This record gives sequence, C-alpha cells and structure tokens, in this order.
Amino acid sequence: MGCSVLVVDDETEFARDLSGQLRSFGHSVDIAYGGAEALDMLKQREYDVALVDMLMQQMDGMQTVRGIRKMSPLVEVIVLTGHASITSGIEIMKLGAFDYLLKPCSIEFLSRKIDEACEKREMALQRAGRVK
Repeated sequence: MGCSVLVVDDETEFARDLSGQLRSFGHSVDIAYGGAEALDMLKQREYDVALVDMLMQQMDGMQTVRGIRKMSPLVEVIVLTGHASITSGIEIMKLGAFDYLLKPCSIEFLSRKIDEACEKREMALQRAGRVK
C-alpha cells in the first residue's frame, strides 16, 4: 500500500536515507528540512502521513505538529524522536498524533505504522465524504 509521506527532519542525511528506504516500500516521499518548510509544502500538496522529528532547530516537533493539525487536520502525524520522554509523548498524543516512536526503529516497523496511519486517514476521509 503506497502512501504519500512528508518526512520532516533537519538532519539532511537521515532524512534522505529514510526517504530512500520508504520509497523501497512503495511510498511516495517528499522531504522538508524543517517545520516551516513542511507547513509551506502542505499548502501546495496534501499528504497521507507526516513523519516529524521532535528535535529540530528553528521550529521543534511540537510546534510543527500543532501547525500541521491546524492546517491539515486529516494528515496523520507520526513523531520520531531520539530522546523520548513520557511528558512529550503525552503532549504529542494530545495534539492528535497517530504515534510517537523512538528512533532508530526498523524500516519494516515504520512502514507498517505508516500503512496503519494511511488506513486510518482513508476511513476519516470516507466519513468526511472525501474519498481519496
């Protein structure tokens, strides 16, 4: 099941590697190298899933998720972090994120989570009368 994915991470090499791996699982992937760029890209195109890094320089993951939820409430958000905490996990989930994952995680696991998020989004679109 190929989903459209926006990878949001200011670590260039990680974002490129992750994108290539996700493409090998059949996903269509674009990269935003920060939260502000991600929000600009969401004005141009709708994505099924946004993979958002928690720790970024200009706009952190929390601010980015807030912006995505406000701009595109049906985009499913999966937050990736190398420094998980219960507090930030709870806050992210309260903002409506689909999941909060510790990196590194296997690409198979992440691709499965993306597929699950896409299924959830598709059901939400059907309920809203917006069939994909």
